[in-house]
Amino acid sequence: MRYLIALLIISGFFIPAFAQDDVKNPSIIINTIDIPYEDFNVVSRDAVAFDLEQSHAVSWNITIDNNLQYANPNGNAVLKIYDKNSDKFIEVGMGAPPDEKFWVAVNTEKEGYVVVQSDLERGWYPAAKVALSYTERGGLTVNNGARITVSSLNIGSFEAASYSVHGLEGSTDPAAVNAGSMTVEVLSGDPSQNVFALFPFYLAAGIGTLVAVLYLTKRRS
Repeated sequence: MRYLIALLIISGFFIPAFAQDDVKNPSIIINTIDIPYEDFNVVSRDAVAFDLEQSHAVSWNITIDNNLQYANPNGNAVLKIYDKNSDKFIEVGMGAPPDEKFWVAVNTEKEGYVVVQSDLERGWYPAAKVALSYTERGGLTVNNGARITVSSLNIGSFEAASYSVHGLEGSTDPAAVNAGSMTVEVLSGDPSQNVFALFPFYLAAGIGTLVAVLYLTKRRS
């Protein structure tokens, strides 16, 4: 037993020291996009899709910092994220003050276009960032800056590869926004590529092996 206690004490010192090392995950990809307000003053059918610098698969997070100045109370700012390997997309819409409506929709091969969450008032918060997170096993989760509005939605495999924006419902509508920008940060990575993330499993396996050896040794003695 004293050997087990010693190992636990040593591991207690080892883990913080290991955590302080500059252990990097080689699969991490970060793209930051600054979208000017002019790009939002188009209707959906005229929106142009732009490729991300690199596609994001397995596990990704997207943060949306909306610093646009809306030109009229009916204006919107809509961001679409497209899958690399299909026609699937994720849509996030943020309406103008004072209502600040907010919606999330997905387009899948099986269901088509579906609005999965919608708030007509106080749906998003200009002082906070909207966050989307996705994993292949956990699905899609959306936080509007104050709370989770979509949780673990199964959208199948989704590799974020491109995006588009728009803000007008009709081509004759007045400008939706007239100043500012929207900053979008996309981060992805494969957790299995992080050596430190796997260390607790190696430690548990080592302790288990030691316990088994000590148990067998004690029985034989």
